[in-house]
Amino acid sequence: MALMLIAGIFMLYFFSPMMSPAFLLKFNSGRRMSPNEAPQLYKILQVFSQRAELTRLPVLFYLPTDSMLAFTVGTRDNASIAISGGLMRTLSQQELTAVLAHEISHIRHNDTRVMAFASLAGNFTRLLSVFGQFMLLVSLPMILLGQLVISWPTIFLLIFSPTLSSLMQLALSRTREYNADLSAVELIGDPEALASALVKIEKIQKNLARRLLWPMIPRIPQTSWLRTHPPTKERVRRLLEIRDYEQLNNPYSYGARAIQYQIPVYRALVDMP
Repeated sequence: MALMLIAGIFMLYFFSPMMSPAFLLKFNSGRRMSPNEAPQLYKILQVFSQRAELTRLPVLFYLPTDSMLAFTVGTRDNASIAISGGLMRTLSQQELTAVLAHEISHIRHNDTRVMAFASLAGNFTRLLSVFGQFMLLVSLPMILLGQLVISWPTIFLLIFSPTLSSLMQLALSRTREYNADLSAVELIGDPEALASALVKIEKIQKNLARRLLWPMIPRIPQTSWLRTHPPTKERVRRLLEIRDYEQLNNPYSYGARAIQYQIPVYRALVDMP
């Protein structure tokens, strides 16, 4: 078990950075967009990267799908952002800018590396659980003969530890999403743009789910602690609270800061098709 843990950490630190984000995205039918092909989007990335103090500009990839997708792969020093065609065609200029700010925030706080550690811990926990249950099965004759005394709380912890680990990993993912929303507001200076994008994405995804499911199948709501992302309603509520708090405490400062942050970004989007 110790050797497997060392090997897992070794692969995470030395093998994962060598796995190019471009290779992973091309493997998923992604196509790299050059700065000449999407100059406005790269201008936005350059503005946000400077504000986030990134040492390297992320690379944009286009996903040929109508699904509303945007995600980040790689590390802070070698990151790529994937945007689907459906997202680019559906969102407005301000909303698309807010989504890019959200993804830049993930890179800024190295969330991909954090979630990689969480995934490694979860996989190792599941491995230890399977190994422990196997050893328990092998020791079952000795337990029945009374030659071995076991601790039942330990057995229950052994069985349910993978489930607990998965729930903790999901909770960490939701926390990082909240943090990325807040950081995106700091980058763009406009909470309403990101809130509007989240509402529109949620609405389109729900409509797509309804078309795919049969009419006779009832909609079963997903429990909040089983989500990888927080509920959209809660994310939007927090974003609007930021707006209301800033406007209530210093409306002139908020408006000036919003204009200061938005103009360079929106100006780069004026000619975007």
